[in-house]
Amino acid sequence: MKLTAYSNYALRTLQLATIKAPERIRVDDVVRVHRLARPHIVKIVHELGRAGYLETIRGRGGGFRLARPAEEVVIGDVVRLTEGPLNLVECFNPDTNTCPLIGVCKLSRALRRATQAFMDVLDTLTLAEIASNKDDLLTRIAPIEANIVAPLGRTR
Repeated sequence: MKLTAYSNYALRTLQLATIKAPERIRVDDVVRVHRLARPHIVKIVHELGRAGYLETIRGRGGGFRLARPAEEVVIGDVVRLTEGPLNLVECFNPDTNTCPLIGVCKLSRALRRATQAFMDVLDTLTLAEIASNKDDLLTRIAPIEANIVAPLGRTR
């Protein structure tokens, strides 16, 4: 199984919001800490906001923060939002399937079970759990945050 970069970035954005809670963080914070492209994070924050995972605040001094307790955010649900249907192989989607072996193929059944097992694990994991080592995570990103570029190109 492999998640898209979009899902990975969404989970990293939520994790950063969790370890910084209750502070409001900005898209640029995520971009800087994780060295990601700003347009991707803008799109992710927008989608996570629309889905009720983030509270977004527009304008000067804006940003975002978790919209619900991290203990209530199930990682499997976030992955379903960002990935859509996990059609590991063509035959998982009846609308596009062209395989004549549908219904009798043992490989297809095994892959369906594997996909379900993957999601079962993610359904037992919450945002609070992936951020439970908050001190270690904050220590790891501290040097990155310390290199914030000040006006006129000077580093603080």
